[in-house]
Amino acid sequence: MNGKLRNMATIYIKKDKKFLLLDRIGSKVVDRSWCGVGGHFEPNELNDAKDAVLREMNEEIGITEKDLNYLDLRYIALRIVKGELRINYYFFADLKENANINYNCNEGILEWVSFDKANNRKMPYTAQKVIEHYLETGINTKDFYSVTIADEKVNIISMGIS
Repeated sequence: MNGKLRNMATIYIKKDKKFLLLDRIGSKVVDRSWCGVGGHFEPNELNDAKDAVLREMNEEIGITEKDLNYLDLRYIALRIVKGELRINYYFFADLKENANINYNCNEGILEWVSFDKANNRKMPYTAQKVIEHYLETGINTKDFYSVTIADEKVNIISMGIS
């Protein structure tokens, strides 16, 4: 491990048992795939994943924290990819009824995808494992989870209530 880090924050917004997913096109980090809204930390956000995810959410889909209910950091995932440690912070929230999303996202195509079909989409490996766990376990708890991935071995551990 060479000490290189990549910090990223993602939010999965929920409404009517659906996630708002982004078919991310043209990413420098991941192949074309479906994911939540989010991206890389700015230098001034290194100690505040919530600031990073709120900025990315506003840039990509034009909403703010006031458009959400129950915004919570639920997972932090670590995985070494291409010689760098990728640290992903995964938030989940419910969209308020009066929120107006900008569907003309310059990062790709947005689509509401039902919970039962979300993992049928091609996702980055770490995101897929987080969504699988969230739908099986995390959705029914308020726990915060740590995720480590080495090769294809996935460890998800509850760290208690967030």
